[in-house]
Amino acid sequence: MTPTAPRRAEDPEAVKRHRVLFRALNRRRNPPLRRSDITVTDEAAVKRAVKAASLGNAMEWFDFGIYSYLAVTLGQVFFPSGNDTAQLLSSFATFAVAFLVRPLGGMFFGPMGDKIGRKKVLALTMILMSVGTLAIGLIPSWDSIGVWAPILLIFFRMLQGFSTGGEYGGASTFIAEYAPDKRRGFFGSFLEFGTLAGYVGAAGLVTALTALLGNDVMREWGWRVPFLVAAPMGLIGLYLRMRLDETPAFQKLEAENARASEAADAVEKSTKGDLGRIFRDYWPTLILCICLVGAYNITDYMLLSYMPTYLSKELGYSETHGLLILLAVMAFLMVIISQVGRLSDRFGRKPLLMTGMVGFFVLSLPAFLLLGQGSIPAVVGGLLMLGLSLVCLLGTMSAALPALFPTPVRYGSLSVGYNLSASIFGGTTPLVVTGLIAWTGDNLMPAYYSMAAALVGIIAVACMKETAQQPLEGSPPSVGTKEEAAELVEAQAREPKF
Repeated sequence: MTPTAPRRAEDPEAVKRHRVLFRALNRRRNPPLRRSDITVTDEAAVKRAVKAASLGNAMEWFDFGIYSYLAVTLGQVFFPSGNDTAQLLSSFATFAVAFLVRPLGGMFFGPMGDKIGRKKVLALTMILMSVGTLAIGLIPSWDSIGVWAPILLIFFRMLQGFSTGGEYGGASTFIAEYAPDKRRGFFGSFLEFGTLAGYVGAAGLVTALTALLGNDVMREWGWRVPFLVAAPMGLIGLYLRMRLDETPAFQKLEAENARASEAADAVEKSTKGDLGRIFRDYWPTLILCICLVGAYNITDYMLLSYMPTYLSKELGYSETHGLLILLAVMAFLMVIISQVGRLSDRFGRKPLLMTGMVGFFVLSLPAFLLLGQGSIPAVVGGLLMLGLSLVCLLGTMSAALPALFPTPVRYGSLSVGYNLSASIFGGTTPLVVTGLIAWTGDNLMPAYYSMAAALVGIIAVACMKETAQQPLEGSPPSVGTKEEAAELVEAQAREPKF
């Protein structure tokens, strides 16, 4: 299916002279809806899709959360002893390596998901992520095999990053294409509920193990346990995804392609050609996506990944102390995130996204000043200021991003845009901020970095179109009940003219 070519603006004078002709032309371009054109969603099927996509997302961020929260320990296990800051930087550099290959995964899995289906690709990414996580838990330490330890760690982190390249774009596309138009924000918010659940699970497990075993035992073998636990979780996610049907939007797209005369040519196209089409035909939207995701990811990783290390290494809190406070804040965000999704359905994506971006721009500096005060109420207050800003983005972004692109290229375009941005800005956040603090000696550098990201986000949100309660581009309207479908057809019916 080729993208719709941009249509020249019609001459107003010509429209006046030939009203009947242009009215007929407009009816041909925008024929009235028929009942068969509208997708009536199955509530049970939508919930199964949301559950499978969200669990996979939780699994992904459980894996990444483990690495973030064990960064200090992993630096001591996999890199030679010496300067503590050098070990930490080495650990975060390895964390960032996974993000450097994410765009490759997005370019590989994204167009594949638009060609063979969302379900198959999401199952494949789940398998690769589980293999990479399990393997990291089995790697011997630097003391055992020397330089091979960090080499193997980097290799399996790259495998994780490659598989993750097809995860978020596919999972958000999957939920967006299953959900009814008026509730896409609500159902989409559960994808980021999975993100928080993965982080909470990782933080809770690391905190419990550290308290139970102590730092010495954690360095010796305790760090392996969370990685080994992730493998059976991946099998559960794979089972749930394999039981799902393809999304209604992709099924209709397949049916249209099968009826089209050029169907055989479409099947022969390579994913390389699809990738070129994304960059050639959708580059303005791709840039908008990169800016939105960049601002979102910097603030996301700042709070959910880097914060425990910041509290322990820069501000001197115990590792358990910082994790417990962050754990409580994330649990609170999990409670309210679905309500943020509902608000985005009611008031629109742009108001919620703008609230989050402005919140980070205005509140980052006061929040980090509070974190430096040392008391528990001050730390909780600072984290809540950042968390409430972040939840406006978390609860809205997974519905807003898939709506940027049309159905034939949605998985591929979103995977490419999301992962390019995550690679450049998201995964490098802990490394960049740690380096900036070491270079300047200023513990407020995370606040300045977050404010700069939020400013870019504010501009991007101002430039995007509102998509709440509207059909996805290239897809038929989607409603929750037959009554809604009948009302929609009736509302679109042309009134007789006398």
